[in-house]
Amino acid sequence: MLILCRIRCPHFDHRIRRLNPCSSMASCSRKTSPIIHAFVIFLLVCSSSISPVYSSEPHNLHARNRTFRPDKELQKLKFIRQRLNKINKPAVKTIQSPDGDTIDCVLSHHQPAFDLPQLKGQRPLDPPEGPRVYERDGVMMTAEVEEEEEGEHVQLWRMSGETCPEGTIPIRRTTEQDLLRASSVRRFGRKPRRRVRRDSTSNGHEHAVGYVSGGEYYGAKGSINVWAPHVSNPYEFSLSQLWVISGSFAHDLNTIEAGWQVSPELYGDNYPRFFTYWTNDAYEATGCYNLMCSGFVQTNNRIAIGAAISPISSYHGGQFDITLLIWKDPKHGNWWLEFGSGILVGYWPSFLFTHLRDHATMVQFGGEIVNTRPGGSHTSTAMGSGHFAGEGFGKASYFRNLEVVDWDNNLIPLPNLRVLADHPNCYDIRGGVNGVWGHYFYYGGPGRSVRCP
Repeated sequence: MLILCRIRCPHFDHRIRRLNPCSSMASCSRKTSPIIHAFVIFLLVCSSSISPVYSSEPHNLHARNRTFRPDKELQKLKFIRQRLNKINKPAVKTIQSPDGDTIDCVLSHHQPAFDLPQLKGQRPLDPPEGPRVYERDGVMMTAEVEEEEEGEHVQLWRMSGETCPEGTIPIRRTTEQDLLRASSVRRFGRKPRRRVRRDSTSNGHEHAVGYVSGGEYYGAKGSINVWAPHVSNPYEFSLSQLWVISGSFAHDLNTIEAGWQVSPELYGDNYPRFFTYWTNDAYEATGCYNLMCSGFVQTNNRIAIGAAISPISSYHGGQFDITLLIWKDPKHGNWWLEFGSGILVGYWPSFLFTHLRDHATMVQFGGEIVNTRPGGSHTSTAMGSGHFAGEGFGKASYFRNLEVVDWDNNLIPLPNLRVLADHPNCYDIRGGVNGVWGHYFYYGGPGRSVRCP
């Protein structure tokens, strides 16, 4: 029932049977062929970022070079207000969060997704049957939906003890300041259009990921260690997430994504926040973060997408993680999102996608940052905990208990986990497997350093 878990290191917890993990973290990882390296690097270029990429020139330099034009500014403010009216729906109750967020309780059938013609006049679907999971004796069981216990807090806005009424969903209110921070008001909450190159990772996005490919995948699950990494300027971000991917890695790329992110540009602060994203055309014209456009249908009245997560992990201190599961309902074909132990957040309707109407062809887990190269040097924006994988538990960030969903709606261990860091001197990754954490990896790094100038 616990959504956000405090974790003890599986190698040293006296309450569990002592395990025999790999003696060398590096030896636990499978070697990756040059072809797969090239393929995944290309994928990371195509599917990586879910936030805008900015010029390495200082933002205020652009501002100084622009001529102030009152007519243009008035037009921009008018557009902002129109956009806010479209994003923010009428609330039946409002909750103030300690971090400054305003949470609106919106009738579930009035959320942005129901602006879509395909959903007009409908209401959210009932929860489907979850994937079956293996018990220790090998018997298959269905994961049941459990209610969150009162008093458990995984997001800051819940600390007041208030919740949204049944029949409503909590939506973080988008403000005028949120849009004014955006590099493009018209594409607020979306990745900007840009040509994807097969031969380059120079778009400023850097990654350390574990992945599986070459099969048919109907979902993915993993527990993600939560930190608040340093982000060096407002035009960069740091995130940790899972990706469910299909398509040709060109203009028809389909992705479903969920995890946590620190994004000052999007949220105006440095809190780690629960987020989602989707696209069906390689981020060109479709999809968005969270509920900033019509798409994802939320069904839960206790989890606010885009809200800050609490508590967070600390170096040499308490470790906390969130467990996320994305899977395809075999009956209706929609892709559902679960947060924690059986807490369903909602679903992406199958009609949003092309290739993902069938299945995914790749699943990825890991971290991503944006590097704007301030001053011509590598950014000091951190990934994960800001420490390299070799430091291990309590110091480096991790993903654990990584699984995929097969064609028969069964959660199974990853068949062949591979790991890849595209800038290993700045952010690295080391994988392994044991009897408690299953397939796992440590990942991250500090960014700019002696190793990463």
